[in-house]
Amino acid sequence: MKLGIIAPVNEDSFVLAQKRGLNFLELCVNEGDSVEDFYEQLEQMSEWIAKYNVEIGSIGRWKSQRINEKGEILQEELNRCFKLIDAASKLNCPNFVVGCNYVEELSFYENCTAAITFFNELLVYGRTKNVKISTYNCRKVNFVHSPEVWNIIHGHLPELGIKFDPSHARFFGGDYMKETLDWGHRFYHVHLKGSLLVNGNKVDEPPAGMDQTDWPSFVAILRAVGYDAGLSIEPRKSALPDELAEKGVDYSVLYFKKLLLEM
Repeated sequence: MKLGIIAPVNEDSFVLAQKRGLNFLELCVNEGDSVEDFYEQLEQMSEWIAKYNVEIGSIGRWKSQRINEKGEILQEELNRCFKLIDAASKLNCPNFVVGCNYVEELSFYENCTAAITFFNELLVYGRTKNVKISTYNCRKVNFVHSPEVWNIIHGHLPELGIKFDPSHARFFGGDYMKETLDWGHRFYHVHLKGSLLVNGNKVDEPPAGMDQTDWPSFVAILRAVGYDAGLSIEPRKSALPDELAEKGVDYSVLYFKKLLLEM
């Protein structure tokens, strides 16, 4: 498994990743971000990749509407996803992460059918670019986030992977250990984000390794199911004061390097 971090697109991100001994950066081009501007930076990113020996491990797009009220794919958004798959291919990035919104005007069956059509378009296109497609288990503008839906959509699309973050399962009453054991063979990418709950209620998102997640057991299950891809630290605004934020990230890096037996 390779250790990396979610970071903005700038040279400082590559410098810090190299300094911390990380293998890759994960880049997010979310709703409201310009896909065109991101694409125009590819040449510069390629130079930074070579200069700092830090790969791009995943590119993702969160919080966008993909399906309209009639169950039709929003073509402009599909084209944006295609362009990000192109970007991933040019950067030798193996994975593109995306979700699908739920349309209240449609039945659950119709939503699943629309999502399958959308993801299949990406799978077909990604196949030509040597880029895998993953859904994410975050709930933000996305209903493809748990086993009940994976059974249908991923069951129908055997090439479709999962980007898994145990904190989302914890915050919404899921069993992240069982989900990993049952579905880890379909994980293409993993987020490392801390979670703290009291009486079942979310309190904070501390740096991963300073939280309640049983990370040693989680990593052990990943090994048991044969997972051998990226582990991406997700820095979050937590109860740590701002002046300790970077030290919190450093703590997570050292913590997971020990779990991966790199120290």
